[in-house]
Amino acid sequence: MRDINIKAIEYFETVARQGSVGAAAAELGVTPSAVSQQLRLLEGQFGVRLFRRERRKLILTQEGEILYQTATQAFGAIRNARGAITRHRDLRNLILRVSPSFGVRWLGPRIGAFLADNPGWAIRVDATQDFTAFDTETIDFDLRYGHGEWAGLSVTQVMHDLVIPMCSPDYLLRLRQLSDDPVEQLRHATLIDSVKAQFRWDLWLAMMRIDLPDLTYPMAFDRSSMSLELARQGMGLALDSVNLCLADIRRGDLVPLSTDFEVIDFPAYWMVCPPRHMNRRIVARFADWIADRAHEHEAEARDCLAALGCRFRQAAPPGTP
Repeated sequence: MRDINIKAIEYFETVARQGSVGAAAAELGVTPSAVSQQLRLLEGQFGVRLFRRERRKLILTQEGEILYQTATQAFGAIRNARGAITRHRDLRNLILRVSPSFGVRWLGPRIGAFLADNPGWAIRVDATQDFTAFDTETIDFDLRYGHGEWAGLSVTQVMHDLVIPMCSPDYLLRLRQLSDDPVEQLRHATLIDSVKAQFRWDLWLAMMRIDLPDLTYPMAFDRSSMSLELARQGMGLALDSVNLCLADIRRGDLVPLSTDFEVIDFPAYWMVCPPRHMNRRIVARFADWIADRAHEHEAEARDCLAALGCRFRQAAPPGTP
């Protein structure tokens, strides 16, 4: 590519498109002689004639037509790329990473309102269980589910989690037909395991001082959304986040196993990024917005559970150093 005279090709493409040296010179802001000189250099480099004159008009030769078609496509692609880069530069971009279930069930229904209030902002959401390696990846921040201790990063609490065993009303009726005792109901239940949850069945049973000697999980999922969906379908009992299924609880599609078991209430969702990222206006704006939405949601969830007769137990996030 080093021996290709890009400037000469630009002048040639302009002449071919305009149909004359004078018009091309006017578009390029140079003299006609400068244009003619570049055309001679280009023809000398290729060793062919690119134009022929017919009745005072410049007509492309066959070789000139080949070069013109290629040059037009190339310069068009470059202009398109320049436009895309300019638009990308001018937009206020935000790239965040979030766990799939939280992204789909909680953030997804709300993100449209943020975009409507902030026109012209471009947002990309990566839904994955993997945390960002900020030193090698271009991500503004993570919305992480976890213990809240990540060294060297800015960590801001976003929302508490509220965890309780839940199932469909029909499944609860079947359990109650076997026993009136919630502990006995647990022993007869099919336990659905959310393997990435902070409070899994073994930890929850230990907190409640319940002994299930043959603890097995016929169904285990790495997505809470799948565990909750199977519970909603009456396939078993899920121990999972009320934050991810508040709408199901309000509709009555999911119900607590028993109000004898307290709702485990612990800080679980965090906004995490390098401290310098918080200096970006768009990051700070989103942080304020999600804090407000999380506060509203927590209040709604607690009111809903309290209306069902649930009580709450404060807990530290499992795995906190």
